[in-house]
Amino acid sequence: MSTKLAYIWDYDIDEDKLRGILAGETTMGKLDKRWATIRLLEYAPYHEIVRLLGYREIVEQWPGLRENIRSQARKRGFDFLVEWLKKKHPEKI
Repeated sequence: MSTKLAYIWDYDIDEDKLRGILAGETTMGKLDKRWATIRLLEYAPYHEIVRLLGYREIVEQWPGLRENIRSQARKRGFDFLVEWLKKKHPEKI
């Protein structure tokens, strides 16, 4: 049984459902892969983001999602992470 996620407080979505949405296997109305990825990037702890998305997905999706992230600190953090991975650790992506 999967547990409720603190960063998805406003919907009845547990980790299993979230994984299905992130994989593009399921949607819940307007809640699709793009929504789930943005929600993770905006509110989830770093280790959860990496665990659920992986570095490759973060690097690939970041340019198209950046404008949807409200927190300037998160934008700076992911800008740094994506560039750092590309330059210093391409083997991770």
